[in-house]
Amino acid sequence: MLNLSSPINHTFAPHVDTCYVFHALWLAMQPWKWRKGKEQEKLREALEQYFDADVTLFASGREALLALLQSLKVKEGDEVIVQGYTCTVIPNAIHATGAQPVYADIDPETLNLTKETVEPLISNRTRAIICQHTFGIPADTEKLRTLCDEYAIPLIEDCAHIIPDVKGPKEIGKYGDYLFLSFGRDKAISGIAGGALVRKGPRMAGKFHMPNTFQMPHSKTIRLLLYPLIYSFARPLYGIGIGKMFLWLCGKLGLLVPIMTNNEKKGHMVMTFHEIPNAIAGIAVAQFQKLQLINDHRRILTQLYLQACKDNNWKTLDGITEDLPLQKFPLFIQNADSIRNQFKKYNIHLHDGWTGCTIITESVHAKTIEKHILNLPTHPTMTNKQAQKLIRSLKNIHQ
Repeated sequence: MLNLSSPINHTFAPHVDTCYVFHALWLAMQPWKWRKGKEQEKLREALEQYFDADVTLFASGREALLALLQSLKVKEGDEVIVQGYTCTVIPNAIHATGAQPVYADIDPETLNLTKETVEPLISNRTRAIICQHTFGIPADTEKLRTLCDEYAIPLIEDCAHIIPDVKGPKEIGKYGDYLFLSFGRDKAISGIAGGALVRKGPRMAGKFHMPNTFQMPHSKTIRLLLYPLIYSFARPLYGIGIGKMFLWLCGKLGLLVPIMTNNEKKGHMVMTFHEIPNAIAGIAVAQFQKLQLINDHRRILTQLYLQACKDNNWKTLDGITEDLPLQKFPLFIQNADSIRNQFKKYNIHLHDGWTGCTIITESVHAKTIEKHILNLPTHPTMTNKQAQKLIRSLKNIHQ
């Protein structure tokens, strides 16, 4: 059951393969291209053509969201409706404007907002609704669009977990006034960092005001570019402890950029905006060009896990279908934390970016899901063989 050289994981550089490492190293050796160059424009143009909309690039998805809220003049005393099961960075961006997040319960079969949970929360202070496609499961944006039109409220789609391709899902990005994307390390595509704001439709023309932006320090850019190399060394050695020690040492030496700062984990976000570095945009462009390949790989693993759920009578979500390129595959069991901890000794690491970093309100469905959810990896470096091994391991432990 133990495989020392091939850890199953969510967060050990999930997009990083050999080509990714060499691309990052090639960019790292050209410091004159770190900040400015052709890659920024390539990425913006590719996204604008793809979404048929105006696109603005940022150093992260959370900065893109904050810039949008600021442009919408969201301020102290205002409210923004979000779902009760979400990542900390979403309410952080709302708090940074002085406004308050209002948490709506989620549909237990999609983990997303619904018209029925949102409408009772709308007030004369509501300035926006942020709709999240959790783990790549589409929310019912068509109904939310109708609701937003009725109350004249902007609909913002969080597409960090999924970017649709020619196979769909067709509804994602179709009904929102704005979309924001994240190119973080474990997102739909990864540029190591970076994000984008997509402004849809003629009614949004002229309604976004670009904030003043700063350049990312070279010291941070080079650390981001070294991340693929560091993890490509640590990952195969993690099971024997060397990789874990190496990552700890790199962290102590300040060679790793944390996904969230300590202040962000405490709920604080500074209203400062940065341009996406040209080097980071270059990696994101290469990933975007592989979107179909990445999504098809995720579909294969989604289908494999769905079949395992049917064969073993495991609980998953009715909202998951075989055609979805899920960012993670959610499974629901009584002892999720116990299984995560048991799996560590077999070099299976199922603690993901959402374990311990989510906002769980008193809403019934969100709290229940947090207790029982066990996410299975679907990322590009998770192989079919590893997925089958994970299924066998689950069968042995969870009987």
